[in-house]
Parts: sequence; structure tokens; C-alpha cells
Amino acid sequence: MDSRHSTPARTRELRESVVIAAPPEEVFAAISDVRLMPRWSPECVGVRVLAGRGGPRPVFVGFNRNGFRRWFTLCRVTRSDAPREFAFRVSIAGLPLAAWGFLLRPADGEGPAGAAGSTELVQYWHDLRRGGRGRIADLLGRVAAGTSPEARVRTNRSGMATTLRRVKEAVEGAPGEKFIPSQAPSPPPHTIR
Repeated sequence: MDSRHSTPARTRELRESVVIAAPPEEVFAAISDVRLMPRWSPECVGVRVLAGRGGPRPVFVGFNRNGFRRWFTLCRVTRSDAPREFAFRVSIAGLPLAAWGFLLRPADGEGPAGAAGSTELVQYWHDLRRGGRGRIADLLGRVAAGTSPEARVRTNRSGMATTLRRVKEAVEGAPGEKFIPSQAPSPPPHTIR
């Protein structure tokens, strides 16, 4: 095949990471409370945990915004393994969109930021849009979120960097202002606790 006419492979996975000066248990407490997702994510503006679906693997609705566009997704926690991994699957109109998650591991002594009690936090995204249903999900993404598959990769990469920075800033906090999930500011009004 002539490489000048080949179509580039679609990016279906992303990973970004940061080292946070806090133990994995503290970082896990921050990222596993789905009600705090709007605090971390630049695209998520609200979360509603569905009644009777709380606990360690809640089902929740994520309310999202990209410019003037707004949409919601159904999210199901698929893994809550404290303090190592937290993950959830995202769908819209019954169509699978993505798997999102966080991996945590002690980062003691690694690099300049790796002090005792530090955590490497990795955020990952896997695109689940495949086949005919995937093409419908792509179309919904273009209409609802205003993003093509290529733009979605750029949006997610940028959003992941922002998310990790916000988690790091909140968990590390200023001296005397350490983040404690149970004392986090109240979620927006349309978020249910």
C-alpha cells in the first residue's frame, strides 16, 4: 500500500500522569468520589448519583459542557480497588463511548517530586466506539459535544492534563489547607450528595 494514501490510525487510548506529594489513600479518596468530578474535569460540570446506586461502584449521570454545547452521559463505576485503581465506563443513549480510569502507585523517591508518601497518579482513556454502533456514537459526539474523533483525542488529552493538575493542587494544598474529601466544598446545586 502506498503510504501517501493510507489513513492514519485512530487514537483509541491516552495516558497522562503526575506525581502528587500525598499517599495513595489520600489521592484515591479524592478521585473516587464521583461527586467531585466537576472540581477536577474541565468538561464535567455536574454529577448526579442515581438513587439507590451509590456505594463503592455507583451509577451516575455526568453533565458536560464544551462551549455552548451541553450533554449528559450515563457512567457506571467498573473498578474501585482502593488505593490502586478507580475506573468507570461512559455511554450515551445506550452506546458505549469510553472507559476512564485512574491508576495509583507509591512514587516514593522517584524524581524530584517523589518524596516519601508520594503517589504517581495515571489517568487513562480508552475509546470504546467501534463498528456500526461506534459510528452512531461518533455522530452523536459531533452533534452533542461538537467534536470529531480526532478533536475528541485533543480535547481529552488537554482535559486530562488539567484534571491531574487540579487533583494535585487540591490534594497537596497550601500549608494548612490540605484537601480532605469529607470537607470538600459542596457540589453544584444540581449534584446530589
